[in-house]
Amino acid sequence: MAFYYSEPSRTFSEFLLLPNLTSKTCTPDRVSLKTPLCKFSRGEEPALSLNIPFSSAVMQSVSDDNMAVALARAGGISFIFGSQPIESQADMVRKAKGYKAGFVVSRSNLTPEHTLKDVLELKERTGHSTAAVTHDGTPKGRLLGIVTSRDYRVSRDAADKPVGEFMTPFASLIYGQSGISLSEANDLIWEHKLNCLPIVDDNGHLDYLVFRKDYDAHKNNPTELLDANKSYIVGAGINTKDYKERVAALVEAGVDALVIDSSDGYTEWQRETIEYVKAHFDVKIGAGNVVDREGFRYLVDAGADFVKVGIGGGSICITREQKGIGRGQASAVIEVAEARQQYFEETGIYVPICSDGGIVHDYHITLALAMGADFVMMGRYFARFDESPTRKLKVGNNFVKEFWGEGSNRARNWQRYDTGGKQGLVFEEGVDSYVPYAGGLQENLDKTISKIKSTMCNCGSLTVEQLQRTARITLVSATSIVEGGAHDVILKENSLSGE
Repeated sequence: MAFYYSEPSRTFSEFLLLPNLTSKTCTPDRVSLKTPLCKFSRGEEPALSLNIPFSSAVMQSVSDDNMAVALARAGGISFIFGSQPIESQADMVRKAKGYKAGFVVSRSNLTPEHTLKDVLELKERTGHSTAAVTHDGTPKGRLLGIVTSRDYRVSRDAADKPVGEFMTPFASLIYGQSGISLSEANDLIWEHKLNCLPIVDDNGHLDYLVFRKDYDAHKNNPTELLDANKSYIVGAGINTKDYKERVAALVEAGVDALVIDSSDGYTEWQRETIEYVKAHFDVKIGAGNVVDREGFRYLVDAGADFVKVGIGGGSICITREQKGIGRGQASAVIEVAEARQQYFEETGIYVPICSDGGIVHDYHITLALAMGADFVMMGRYFARFDESPTRKLKVGNNFVKEFWGEGSNRARNWQRYDTGGKQGLVFEEGVDSYVPYAGGLQENLDKTISKIKSTMCNCGSLTVEQLQRTARITLVSATSIVEGGAHDVILKENSLSGE
């Protein structure tokens, strides 16, 4: 007969943290949110870690190359969506890896034979006001000059004028030699009042561009997540159908970590995918999603470097109401974390878990960490920001951004459903929606991180690992949830926003 869980399936909103003693040394400025991304053995350091426990969801409406750069700059990781052609996903990875902590591979390139019309069309297409002019129009060609908006501002009526006639020629440029440090490059920028400094090799070929605006970004983001070459760490989502071709292209593009994007990770297809990737590539791969110890152990035994937890808890996910499959996110995280601890005690190998879904309020992130998650994956949270790839619209009197699920007809992402073949989306497991527009990623993330660090100090913890060991968590009743918010008062307009 069927197995019944005696405990109800619980969500994050049904729990609160109890305070522990806060010492005088436990202050938010001393809190570290560094956390492992991939498995490691006892006594060793993980090959990949995050500086903040945040990842953006594997979704068309959330994670492209722009989000990947923005989140890595803040210290987290994006998994660029896989529901697109292989080459376009690989190109997004290449673009994101091209941002080398201030050293940027030129993405807008021309030859001297191009015209002003080509310049204007390139700017319209990319948004870049600076273009490198190389002998062959490639990012690594011999540098012949630079075109900026100052060069063509007065010549817009001469659409057929060749670039070679109005560019700033190489002989007039201030440039740096390959091997120069970012600090030295920025010194040149400030000394010569430049907006852009090209970096060229001994043969005059363009290597990188360093922009004045990126200096401030680098200075203001001390937790940025970088690889050994000072490029941003970038992830990508894959499926269990075309993984042989897709993974090869993503690895060639420089991806740092992969994750299998699926509505249900407890499948033989995921095992086969993990085993193939491990046998043929040197790249970290996460798997999921699962909601219990059996699913966790199955994926770990297959070789998964981290495991995603959660089915049906996303704001745009309707798997539970469509199929009756899933589990309250808190219950899922608690059980999988217990299984992870048991596995660690048995083998000496620590496998990070990612809580994916069920985050409604910022404090839910801290609860997920306290319950054992090493990092969280969010879609709705990041979809609200300028850096997400969707359109910003005005609906009524409010600005919103589009947000749709990978299980929706709009995404047409049949590959994430492990049905053994191309079945198509017979029914939806996600919706097409809007989310309130919230502005830029960094300002919002700073506020969320401030809340997390403050709460951790209330719990007497300076690290995520310490929080997981010492947190005290209590169930709450429906009436205590009401008590926890503003009640029995008449709120002034905008009082909660501080305006």
